[in-house]
Amino acid sequence: MAGRLAEDDPEQSYKHARAARRVASRVGIVREAAGLAAYHAGEWAEALAELRAARRLGAGDETYLPVMADSERGLGRPERALDLVKSPEASRLDTAGLVELRIVESGARRDLGQHDAAVVTLQIPELRDRRLRPWSARLFYAYADALAEAGRETEASDWFARSAAADRDGETDAAERYAEIEGLEIVDTEEDDDTFVADAELDEAPTVGADEPEAQDVVVADEPDVTDPADDGEALGEPVAETATDPLTFAFAPDTPPAADADVPEAPAVFLAPEPAPEKDEDE
Repeated sequence: MAGRLAEDDPEQSYKHARAARRVASRVGIVREAAGLAAYHAGEWAEALAELRAARRLGAGDETYLPVMADSERGLGRPERALDLVKSPEASRLDTAGLVELRIVESGARRDLGQHDAAVVTLQIPELRDRRLRPWSARLFYAYADALAEAGRETEASDWFARSAAADRDGETDAAERYAEIEGLEIVDTEEDDDTFVADAELDEAPTVGADEPEAQDVVVADEPDVTDPADDGEALGEPVAETATDPLTFAFAPDTPPAADADVPEAPAVFLAPEPAPEKDEDE
């Protein structure tokens, strides 16, 4: 239950984790779960205590070093956060863990008023990766945030836009931050879409069953040829045969195809060819 409620209700998640800890305080995985639940609930001191206990019991590892460093920041101790960043255990983190640790380090630098150092801290190879990675949205956002704090709003706007494009799960408010810098207003039109479409259809769509222009009205007969000198003498603007089945004819009524027995004029009629001779009488 602690894991299930971690994102939607971190406070309730932490209560479940504490209940588990009361009955199994010597189980490493329980202390680890309690530490993570405390972190998501903003209980920084409890998070540190639980994760340290989990490491002593053999359950925790370097994976949660960024969480511990960020908890130190939450307690107002950025220097201790930097100590964890420089610890030997940090070198054993995988790429995802190192990126998260750099994000925490950048935040700690900002806490200490070292805004330029906070920007440089995040200028790592992963920032220029052309492929989206699980950490891309968070890394782009942290870099944009550091740039904004350093007064480099033009660059920050660009990176907030990149973060918004990479944030497919809506983990950040990058789009809102971008709009704020650019002086834009984000309008949610989702509720108005149906009304807008209905109004547009009433204003622009032709009445069902209305007379459609015949093909002869679309094509102009005897149009003079215009030769493009760059096209080896090929004529431009040559009339093209149009029939009632052409998609253009039904552009405003795609759901109303012509009847199977509709009177479709032959192509010669489009070019206004001479009328055919009258049919002979059957007796003749």
